[in-house]
This record gives sequence, structure tokens and C-alpha cells, in this order.
Amino acid sequence: MIYLLLFWEFAKVGIFCVGGGYASMPLIQSSVVDTYHWLSLSEFVDIFTISQMTPGPIGINAATFAGMKIAGVLGAISATLGFVTPSFIICIFVARLYFKYGDIGIIRGILNGLRPAVVALICAAGMSFITLALWNEETLPEDLSNLDPIGILMLLITLIAVRCKVGVIRVLAGAGIGGLILGLVKTQM
Repeated sequence: MIYLLLFWEFAKVGIFCVGGGYASMPLIQSSVVDTYHWLSLSEFVDIFTISQMTPGPIGINAATFAGMKIAGVLGAISATLGFVTPSFIICIFVARLYFKYGDIGIIRGILNGLRPAVVALICAAGMSFITLALWNEETLPEDLSNLDPIGILMLLITLIAVRCKVGVIRVLAGAGIGGLILGLVKTQM
């Protein structure tokens, strides 16, 4: 039954997702894109883009949107509950340990070891997203010269805006409007 499968797949993400919503990207991608082929990489990137723009944690939003796309409202509920349940249980357990034994070197060592792993997970997902943004391909093409000029321009402008501390909502709204305008100009040429 699809609802139990959605719950289980997103529960696995919830169990192993250390580092927040962006760290969940490669785990969700592995399940919904690579293993079950419920979504294409393009649909997955769109879901994460929408999840970033909507209120709430990005991982939970992505689980809800993916579940909705895969199996409707009950799919959204199943995926969201699957994502949240293990995290809720783990968070209570870890908080209890941390506040009771937080100054123990072992706990600090574990946390220090997890940080670079989380960065690696985020980078891996980011590489897939960059390939899609710059080449409009799900995998890195053999001919790297076929870059999408609109993708490059939007990436550079967005990077500059983020580095200049422009708010996320303004960056996303501006990127959406800029992409629309550049896309319309491109089709008119």
C-alpha cells in the first residue's frame, strides 16, 4: 500500500536526516527519484524550491509536497507523519541526553563528526541541483559547453544577492520574476 510505503520511506529520512532540511535533500532524492522513480529530478527540484518558499521547515514541506504529488492528500499526510515521527522521538531523546550529559567529550565528539558529514550531504544534493540549473540535464552531460545562459545568469545574480544579505523571500521572488522575463525574452528571439 502506497501510504505505508510513503510513511516508511520518509521515516527513514527522518531517522537519518542529521543537520536539518537541506541535509534531507539527498535522502529524499534517493528514495523518490532514484529508487522508486515517483518523481523526476526536475519535479524534485521544483518541490524543494516550493518548499523553500513556503512557511515551515523545508524537509517537512518537501515531504508534504512529495507525498501530495505521489498519492494525493493521504500521501501528503503519510509522508509528513513519516518524516516527523522519528525526528520527534530522536529529538526528545537527544535533548534529554544533551542537557544531562552535554559536557561529556564523547557527545561533543559525535556532534563535531556529524557536522562535516552534513555539509557533504548538502553539497552532494547541491551538485545535482547545479547540473539541472546550468545544463537542464539530470546528470552531468558529456558536452559541458551547452550551458544554459539564463541558468548561469540567474545563479550568479542569486549568489551575489545572497552574499549581500538580501532576504530569502526577495531573492526567490526576484529569481522567479527574472526567470520569467528572461524566459519570455528567449522565446521571442
